[in-house]
Amino acid sequence: MTLEQPTGEMWQRIRDELNEKPENNERDLQHIKEWLKQEPHLPDECDDQRIMTFLRGCKFSLEKCKRKLDMYYTMRTAVPEFFENRDINSPEMKEIISQIQMPALPGLTPEGRRVVVMRGIDKDIQTPNVANAFKLALMMGDVRLAEEKEGVAGDVYILDASVATPSHFAKFTPTIVKKFLVCVQEAYPVKLKQIHIINVSPLIDKIVQFVKPFLKEKIRERIFIHADPNDLYKYVPQDMLPTEYGGKAGSMEELSNAWCKKLEEYNSWFAEQEKIKAVEELRPGKPTNYDELFGIDGSFRQLVID
Repeated sequence: MTLEQPTGEMWQRIRDELNEKPENNERDLQHIKEWLKQEPHLPDECDDQRIMTFLRGCKFSLEKCKRKLDMYYTMRTAVPEFFENRDINSPEMKEIISQIQMPALPGLTPEGRRVVVMRGIDKDIQTPNVANAFKLALMMGDVRLAEEKEGVAGDVYILDASVATPSHFAKFTPTIVKKFLVCVQEAYPVKLKQIHIINVSPLIDKIVQFVKPFLKEKIRERIFIHADPNDLYKYVPQDMLPTEYGGKAGSMEELSNAWCKKLEEYNSWFAEQEKIKAVEELRPGKPTNYDELFGIDGSFRQLVID
């Protein structure tokens, strides 16, 4: 119940979408591996499959792939609250998975896109730990780097706001939101095609306006807010959705449990990766300035909700 792989016509459609020419893959892979060896501040232990996922996410632009990989390891150093103690069985992570669900769905849309559904479980729960929620999302992203062996033609996110309350967003500071969105937009090979928000309330408009300044312009234009949840079916085939949304993919609980088991399989990998990150002291030129990287423009302000 985790990640199905594309085959046949869909596989070819994704190859075309990603500008992939399989006959060049080995050449491009070796180029990136050699580049990693030559960068003294970066580890050269990235496995072939992950590099291929980065190449696909960058449409096989070698320079863009290098920038993403550099940021991927830089973020591990810059944002330890997202990248340390990544044990799905820890009390902190067990608490998060009891509060929110965010499974990537098994199937792919006809365009070859992966769909991720995110929702809170109960409006009466305490405010989730925001850093740990973002940590969970990035853990799942790291698993996808390894397991989407044939690639996907981008991501579609469905955000169900049915249990969202002002108290749930009280800890969403501009700084932590920007850190997460820098990770997603600059350090992971994510091609974000659509964001759909369903079961909305007036609160959601405030949240969206708060987050938009942190998003690239092309992503801002891909946010869709649906007053009628059934409008979602115009973008995502109903059958591939969880049962709570009229589909046949299984319940959100079943899908989330399957993902938790998958994350357990990676526990030793997550532990090993804590030491595999950028070493700023060895970076050619000047080290990364984290204040510049995560600096908040004066127009950004604390989210105020009532």
